[in-house]
Amino acid sequence: MSSLLSSLSKTIHASLALAIILFLGLSYLNDGIAFDTLFWSWLFRYIHVVVAIMWIGLLWYFNFVQIPNMGKIPDEQKPAIGKVIAPAALFYFRWAAAFTVLSGLILALLNGYLHDAMTFSIGSGVPKHTAIGIGMWLGIVMAFNVWFVIWPNQKKALGIVECDSEQKAKAAKTAMLFSRTNTLLSLPMLLTMVAAQNLY
Repeated sequence: MSSLLSSLSKTIHASLALAIILFLGLSYLNDGIAFDTLFWSWLFRYIHVVVAIMWIGLLWYFNFVQIPNMGKIPDEQKPAIGKVIAPAALFYFRWAAAFTVLSGLILALLNGYLHDAMTFSIGSGVPKHTAIGIGMWLGIVMAFNVWFVIWPNQKKALGIVECDSEQKAKAAKTAMLFSRTNTLLSLPMLLTMVAAQNLY
């Protein structure tokens, strides 16, 4: 067991295998698997939730743990964060954001409410679609911030892209402010997503 848990790759593969076994067991209890719209909707909802946990979890890690504590780290130890930990976290952060939006759009399409949600249900007046639409647009704005503001500025701040110290400081502040903007939007976004699934 120690060998399994000592390797992240083995742990993730074992977790995926357990999830598949559990899914097959639950499917057996439900008279098998039908690869219909309901199945694909479930699969993309599962993917959506998994990658969203990765995305928002890392957003909150940056804002609740890394940023507030950077000033407490001795200067000689800061390169470990800037050169190793932050670039790795930002890789998962930005791709989780992209896959969260993509899987959410596919899920909305499969369930037939994509257009209605993206237009806030104007015309049809379905409150559930208005709620999920607000959440979807908040998520899209947040993902845009990740890819087109936070990541380009973090590349400068971390020295991945060459720039002078003044540009580096400005880029770090911009990345932090947009990360905080996403933190500000995260609870309303999650509220509308959960409300759409549970209040209507």
